[in-house]
Amino acid sequence: MSIPFDVLAEPSRRKILDLLLERPRLVGELTEQLGLSQPGTSKHLRVLREAGLVRVRQDAQRRWYELRPEPLAELDVWLAHYRHLWAGSLDALERHLDAKEDDPR
Repeated sequence: MSIPFDVLAEPSRRKILDLLLERPRLVGELTEQLGLSQPGTSKHLRVLREAGLVRVRQDAQRRWYELRPEPLAELDVWLAHYRHLWAGSLDALERHLDAKEDDPR
């Protein structure tokens, strides 16, 4: 696994990834959305860039940050081995909720 979980454990970094999932963004835009200082946002972006989760594209004086989905695909493949642990529980919950809807009480 090339992505350390401590990189993804930080809520602000996950929020950055969520925002970049929508479209590439400038640092200022991310700073505004996160409610962090510009240096704080840049620090998180540096960690994400070093982990290979984002890339930066220079456009004159602006720096656009974009999501790199490949490392997340690696994570998804790794997690696939564990999905059965919660998939059964979710199926049981769905059956329980369906049964409650059918019960007229």
